[in-house]
Amino acid sequence: MLEIPLFPLNTVLFPGMPINLHIFEERYKVMIHECAQNHQPFGVSLIRQGEEALGPLAEPHPIGCTAHITQIERLADGRMNILAVGLERFQIRALTYDKPYLVGSVELFPLAGDNPNTLANAGQRLRPWVERYLTMLSEVDDNIEFDRSHLPNDPLALGYLAAALVQIPLNQKQLLLATSSAADLLTSIRAIYRREVALLSAMIERSAVGEIGPFSNN
Repeated sequence: MLEIPLFPLNTVLFPGMPINLHIFEERYKVMIHECAQNHQPFGVSLIRQGEEALGPLAEPHPIGCTAHITQIERLADGRMNILAVGLERFQIRALTYDKPYLVGSVELFPLAGDNPNTLANAGQRLRPWVERYLTMLSEVDDNIEFDRSHLPNDPLALGYLAAALVQIPLNQKQLLLATSSAADLLTSIRAIYRREVALLSAMIERSAVGEIGPFSNN
């Protein structure tokens, strides 16, 4: 059992994924200062109930991801911009409230082991859907650039990247984070990408028809 500071947020952090945070509340200034001083990670969990800032401490979902601080930009009044990277999933077993921020007693929650061939096959089946989805997004949004050579070869890294990138509600991302095995995770993400590609295709088709202009009723 580990004790780590917790940062409930309106985001789902996956292992290997970066997160940028602007730290302005006093309680989180203290937390980040202590984490940096002690070379300690903090835990990111999606908020289950409550507000992200300027209110009572929010209640987090029980499954989260540890975050390792890699950069700190110190600003006026003790504010900070930080960059952190997700490391490992955890499950909260208990919460304590004796500090300005939440502290969780957590257990690490690694994915169940899968046959390497099964995992590789699941990654190969996911990859073309991720490529298609990101290609379509880049075609409809000039702010999105996609180079398929940047996709990781490791199937689990691909899965976590795909989970982070897909534009779906946070509760669906939380379900992905809580998935028990790597193969199940990749299979679930593939199903989501198939659905999202179909929705994007329909949206693009409707947009193309709209650009042609109104048709006569005759």
